[in-house]
Amino acid sequence: MAEPTKPVYLLDFMPDDWRAAVSPYVDPDVVAALSAFVVEQYNSGPVYPRKQDIYAAYKLCPLAATRVLILGQDPYIKPGQAHGLSFSVPPGVPVPPSLRNVYQEMRDDLGVEPPPSGDLTAWCRQGVMLLNAVLTVRAGTPNSHKGHGWENVTDATIRALNDRAEPVVFVLWGAAAKAKAPLITNPRHVVLRAGHPSPMNTSGFLGSRPFSRINAALVAAGNPPVRWSPAMPRL
Repeated sequence: MAEPTKPVYLLDFMPDDWRAAVSPYVDPDVVAALSAFVVEQYNSGPVYPRKQDIYAAYKLCPLAATRVLILGQDPYIKPGQAHGLSFSVPPGVPVPPSLRNVYQEMRDDLGVEPPPSGDLTAWCRQGVMLLNAVLTVRAGTPNSHKGHGWENVTDATIRALNDRAEPVVFVLWGAAAKAKAPLITNPRHVVLRAGHPSPMNTSGFLGSRPFSRINAALVAAGNPPVRWSPAMPRL
């Protein structure tokens, strides 16, 4: 008789450093139920991002290197857009409306031209974690995986960063992200709040100057600033 298939447990696929850090804060029963749900959703698909990209934010930003967290809501819902990083799209994909507003604010805030594409991987490689509160989504249906357990994992991620002795800048755009502020209790960290960059939000984001404020907080803590755009001087 064949051995029974071991159930998928999503934390097993998270990088080792992050898995060790978030595990004390997650509810194993919630993650087990989430794992079964996500497997079923991919089997009945389509679901975004690709399975191998679910933990892209964690892979690109090791725990020890993370110094900024920008929190999004859930992945893009159109084919080819989501690749595991909040607000980012792969090279060659048209820049989505929310990211266009982010780029407009970058230009207004820093006086530089934004990156040539919507791929924000270069930010991640400088310690900027681009995390969504929910890491998967059914194609064409925003928030379709909200409330199924991903929040338990990503809240644990925020708590793990809150535990760090090194200062972290938490960037919370929009009401859903701002609601995570109570998880950040360590006074050595900096929390920056603003409206969501979605074009449907007519106030609260444009003019908030997040990029210069993040860099000011990093420099005040003795860390180098982020090079947000290729047009900026090299660090």
